[in-house]
Amino acid sequence: MRIIRLKDVKHATGLGRSTIYKYISEGSFPKPVSLGDRAVGWVESEVMGWVMARIEARDTHESLSAVSQLKAA
Repeated sequence: MRIIRLKDVKHATGLGRSTIYKYISEGSFPKPVSLGDRAVGWVESEVMGWVMARIEARDTHESLSAVSQLKAA
């Protein structure tokens, strides 16, 4: 298990700091782990799982759209 810092989370997701913390407050992004008084990190596998879930959601949506287009034709 590897802990990554905000810079790496931003790089892996393409999101900015504010968006990451907004998603955390909404419960739709992995919560950070406290590393000390003023330091947090994220479990890398949780962040990558979140990214993969976004990709799977996109692919599912694209598949459903293709099926809908075939039925309409």
